[in-house]
Amino acid sequence: MADWGPVLIAVVLFVLLTPGLLFQIPGKNKVVEFGSMHTSGASILVHTIIYFGLVTIFLIAIGVHIYTG
Repeated sequence: MADWGPVLIAVVLFVLLTPGLLFQIPGKNKVVEFGSMHTSGASILVHTIIYFGLVTIFLIAIGVHIYTG
């Protein structure tokens, strides 16, 4: 059986936390901008830290597992 939990969690969080897609922290004009489709070095760093924290929580602390087969 293959454990698809880490793969699914990582892909979903990567898509949702892409800077500028749904939101951007910090934005160019405001602290949070929604749907701006722009990015900056600072927002990439912030979104990377948020991504790492959420992946750590879901995979290590909670232990999400999805088995197939």
